[in-house]
Amino acid sequence: MTKEKIQSAVYTHRFVYNFHYYLIWVTKYRHQTFSTKELVDEMKDILRMVAKDNEIVIEKMEV
Repeated sequence: MTKEKIQSAVYTHRFVYNFHYYLIWVTKYRHQTFSTKELVDEMKDILRMVAKDNEIVIEKMEV
């Protein structure tokens, strides 16, 4: 009996895993923090850099 591999799962010697996290980051009192395009772009760049350093795949992002 053969088992099909899960497309986006990570396979190791002993484990198979596929984590998905949904992260919502809200500022205190929901103040408008990223009010300009430059701030939004800078935050996206920072999040992408952190994700790359930690081998995280961002499927969707909105700032």
